[in-house]
Amino acid sequence: MRTTRFKRYLFDVLEDTGPYRTAARSLRQFLIFLIIANIAFAILETVPAIRARHGHLLTILQLASGLVFLVEYLLRLYVADLHAPYRQYGPVMARLRYSVHPDAIIDLLAALPLLLVLFLPNNVVTVVVVLRLMRFFKLARYSPALRSLLSAIASERHALLGSAVIIGGVILLSATVMYLIEHHAQPDKFQSIPHALYWAVTTITTVGYGDVVPVTDFGRLVAGIVMLMGYALIALPVGIIASAFAREIHSRDFVVSWSMVARVPLFEGLTASEVAEISKLLQAQRVRSGTVIAEKGAVADKMYFISEGEVEIVLKHQTIRLDDGDFFGELALIHQKPRTATVRACRDCELLVLEAAALQKLMDRKPELTKKILKEAENRIQENLKSLADLADEELAQADIVAKPSGEEPELFNHLNEHPDGQKDG
Repeated sequence: MRTTRFKRYLFDVLEDTGPYRTAARSLRQFLIFLIIANIAFAILETVPAIRARHGHLLTILQLASGLVFLVEYLLRLYVADLHAPYRQYGPVMARLRYSVHPDAIIDLLAALPLLLVLFLPNNVVTVVVVLRLMRFFKLARYSPALRSLLSAIASERHALLGSAVIIGGVILLSATVMYLIEHHAQPDKFQSIPHALYWAVTTITTVGYGDVVPVTDFGRLVAGIVMLMGYALIALPVGIIASAFAREIHSRDFVVSWSMVARVPLFEGLTASEVAEISKLLQAQRVRSGTVIAEKGAVADKMYFISEGEVEIVLKHQTIRLDDGDFFGELALIHQKPRTATVRACRDCELLVLEAAALQKLMDRKPELTKKILKEAENRIQENLKSLADLADEELAQADIVAKPSGEEPELFNHLNEHPDGQKDG
């Protein structure tokens, strides 16, 4: 049982999926620092003066960091059977399947330099240098933006392949035409079409080294046309990747926002499309460390989702800390009573804010949505009135629940309880 608990702890910390967020964040930051430091070491080691003076120290640092990467790879392999997609295959097959995953292959490549240096010290210098620099790709595991860029390129691979074919065709055509025009005037520079390909590539990519240039008037005219075409051809793949990257970022942000809204108890009974409608109402807000997000005594008319950062809520008998993925102020959407606690940012935060007025407008347009939310809100209010001891952690964290007499209704959205004919629900 102890081994299973330890294994679960390792998985949660390595994959940042459990409650040990501080440990997971510290490990992630340490590994990112180590990756960047290793790349710097590999580059500095190629400078003769630095290698002569600090070569021994750099070697020790490389070996130590290589050992860390090897341990990390073995630990990830050890907990691989806890990944949801691999659990059904058993411990051995789960690890084999995980080992061929791109992330696992990059982790293995990052650990290989240590093994190669230990067992083949005299024959693999070039390979070791290349593998050390390949540790840069480990950053993709910790950089959502880099992963999004790679996903964008993969999703548009057919369009990019098509643009590469077009560019290649234009280069070949330009080289052929220039060979036919300039061959007699410059037989040494344009000996053949392969020789002319060099001119075509440097011209279309707008590099233009100037060592091979046309000297005939017609050749210069063709060169001018090819130069102008070069700008359009370069813009083609850049535009494809840029639009795909923007779409990928938008999709990722929407999924994050959707998942945050979907886990709020008040919205548990809603369909995916209804949750998506609410997600569109979220507004981004950035606050600096120490900023008061919601002040005690202020009207509670918003709820907050923590996209990144940490906040503290000071209650009468305790202080609650919330961080990435948590939310607070759920019942603020239906109470509009003065807050009973102050919420302050412990460090810089990226928040998503849902205002009661925006939600009310959406509910005005969708009566079915109104009934679902009000029904869930009524159930949760009744539960809160029974006993504060029954509150879940996330509800305690809201710090804006106000006990009311049993016959009194929330002030906000009272009119939404009415039927179209003006009568209230019985």
